[in-house]
Amino acid sequence: MMNIQVLSLFPPMFDGVFQHSIMKKAQDKGAVSLGVVDIREFADNKRQVDDYPFGGGAGMVLKPEPVFNAVESITEGKKPRVILMCPQGERFTQKKAEELASEEELVFICGHYEGYDERIREHLVTDEISIGDFVLTGGELAAMTVIDSVVRLLPGVLGNSDSSVRDSFSTGLLEHPHYTRPANFREMAVPAVLTSGNHAKIEQWREEQGLKRTLERRPDLLDEIELSEQQKTILARLKAEK
Repeated sequence: MMNIQVLSLFPPMFDGVFQHSIMKKAQDKGAVSLGVVDIREFADNKRQVDDYPFGGGAGMVLKPEPVFNAVESITEGKKPRVILMCPQGERFTQKKAEELASEEELVFICGHYEGYDERIREHLVTDEISIGDFVLTGGELAAMTVIDSVVRLLPGVLGNSDSSVRDSFSTGLLEHPHYTRPANFREMAVPAVLTSGNHAKIEQWREEQGLKRTLERRPDLLDEIELSEQQKTILARLKAEK
């Protein structure tokens, strides 16, 4: 079982996310244990968790004492990955989610205010993660995003083990289109190959559609993966048609 602990100034923000959908099912199946720690409970002085920055400047900075105290209280005798949610961190990707999904213990630190005392970065965390080139009010929403992405990859969490394997980015390509019943809706028909029963042709169609969608929407991804000879042939044809 994976154990995930989140340090936050606003623990109630996680109640809805952790108690519904895949996150709730993952806990019920014993795949993950999720907990939220209130950073304020570990402050030395009347629950004060922030202070003015040395040298002056706008905003308040999250103090080191409550964060160090909180992390040490839940990691005694353990050496988990301690992840700082931060816009300056490594851009989060599916590959990073797969990497984190192999861990047994994860700790997420969610900050607010102007930033963190630098000693938290230098001496406490193992990873800094950003979910994009933008700034949020706090790290909670970013942590929820990363945790959801990681938990759904744990064994037994998704009903179909192939679901996560076929996800966009897991193969390096964007995922192919999906269709369901009815086969014909308002004169918009499902591609005939999907109702043909020919599984070889269906797989071929899905691969081609994944390449086509990647070429149209995220061509940059094609430079980062090693394509098979068959995929190269399909891609060359798609480019010619384009």
